[in-house]
Amino acid sequence: QVQLVESGGGLVQTGGSLRLSCAASGRTISSYAMGWFRQAPGKEREFVAAISRAGSKYYADSVKGRFIISRDNAKNMVYLQMSSLKPEDTAVYYCAADDRGYGASTTANEYNYWGQGTQVTVSS
Repeated sequence: QVQLVESGGGLVQTGGSLRLSCAASGRTISSYAMGWFRQAPGKEREFVAAISRAGSKYYADSVKGRFIISRDNAKNMVYLQMSSLKPEDTAVYYCAADDRGYGASTTANEYNYWGQGTQVTVSS
């Protein structure tokens, strides 16, 4: 069983930056694919970014070039560096883990473990 805890959310102005962190416990995540998803009010949860256990990275078109996903297996951490933030980035951001051990899915239902989420609000 893996527990995930996100942190780093907050209120930021348009064009600003935030770094989200996801701390994993219970098991080492080095063999897991890890993902970030987000959900805005009244909308479905959507894919943001994912990183495979080999370090391959995948991004939603809406965040490509602005967000960077990374992982530190020694610390059992995953990060999402967000830059050039826009009001449409406002959402609850969730960290997720997929223990199947291959690739990195962009589909939420393929992730086994989820954090509780952290709110990101971008003001215009």
